[in-house]
Amino acid sequence: MPNERLRAALLEHGLTPADLAADVGVDTKSVERWISRDRTPYRRHRYAVAARLGVDEAFLWPKALSPAQSAEASESEILTVHPHRWTVPRDAWKRLFESAREEIGILVYSGFFLAEDASVLRLLRQKAEAGVRVRILLGDPDSAAVAQRGADEGIDDAMAAKIRNVIVLYKPLRGVDGIEFRLHGTPLYNSIYRADGQLLVNTHVYGAPASNAPVFHLRKIAGGGMVNTYLESFERVWDEAAPLG
Repeated sequence: MPNERLRAALLEHGLTPADLAADVGVDTKSVERWISRDRTPYRRHRYAVAARLGVDEAFLWPKALSPAQSAEASESEILTVHPHRWTVPRDAWKRLFESAREEIGILVYSGFFLAEDASVLRLLRQKAEAGVRVRILLGDPDSAAVAQRGADEGIDDAMAAKIRNVIVLYKPLRGVDGIEFRLHGTPLYNSIYRADGQLLVNTHVYGAPASNAPVFHLRKIAGGGMVNTYLESFERVWDEAAPLG
């Protein structure tokens, strides 16, 4: 059976088999066999193709890695585990965003600790002006999910008030080309801070503020599935969120 995922990815990028062959250093007939006969390339070629097309290797060739190999790759995506957000070095957030070349994503309820940092706001502006796409998702202060999170943390309406303060703090960035804001009403199980394929994931713990919950530092590697899980979650929330008016 043909590899329709690979065929579709080539079409989406406006590439021919000859183009892809030249990019990854193989013969055109090899690429044609990958497509028409669903042949599985060597791993170095799978990785090169996935990187060129901006998709995951496992998406193009789901059976290429054994479950054990996939599990090992996913475990290797974990760089550091911080027991609490307040134990994360203060400059780690800036270093994360500074590393971005294509995209920065922030998914939070308020993320007040970032919004009140003028140096972070300046960095986000600089990245957007350099062509990096910046997407910021804040909790809708009028949503049931925000009200519930406030109740869970024992701060009630203060959660919605924090978000309204953050919206004001982000006002200088709201007219910057390349920076987009949306409001979501999603029950969050994690806050996500993204720079390309690298993440800081702040888990949410019932009854505790996010600052007291663990943070995972993750980096996407070929064959791993953990980072993709969080990136897909970010996209689902983004698609359901409403632009900040």
